[in-house]
Amino acid sequence: MTRIIAGAARGLGLAVPDAGTRPTSDRVRESLFGSLETHDLIDGARVLDLYAGSGALGLESASRGASAVDLVEKARAAAAVATRNATAVAKATGVSARVHQTGVLPFLRSSTLTWDLVFIDPPYDVTDGEIGDVLTALAPRLSPDAVVIVERAKRSPAPDWAAAGMSAMRDKTYGDTTVWWGEPATDESHPQD
Repeated sequence: MTRIIAGAARGLGLAVPDAGTRPTSDRVRESLFGSLETHDLIDGARVLDLYAGSGALGLESASRGASAVDLVEKARAAAAVATRNATAVAKATGVSARVHQTGVLPFLRSSTLTWDLVFIDPPYDVTDGEIGDVLTALAPRLSPDAVVIVERAKRSPAPDWAAAGMSAMRDKTYGDTTVWWGEPATDESHPQD
């Protein structure tokens, strides 16, 4: 059973789709959200959870003070689970997460919203090329101080931040999972020639 770790919905159980998703472990979520809170990146943030599955990352953000949460999940069964979880978290937090049952790239290409904190936690079968395409489509939708979190198997290569107009911040490995942090590139990080 996956649970909300902290905040207004602390301890609330979240349903998990039967198949096709790879939930983030409690250990990784606890460490990741501890770092995000230390850097004051959640309170009041507009959060986007791509490949959302159960919605655990976005909904943990809602529990900890995010002002808006969008969950994007293509699979109908997983989107239905995310919707049920979002309803339960909204009762505890007052933050109504929006669930978008669509593919990540079509969503990003048609959206006019901007986000401050983005989670990209795809299934293992998503290719490195697709991650690059997602980062490129995401870049214009980021606020200037946004943080993008990519979670993948440790054996996966680091995201190509520069190709998407972003900069790497840091990374951390937990067992067989690595979490990479990125941000929009600034003029200082990419000086003009």
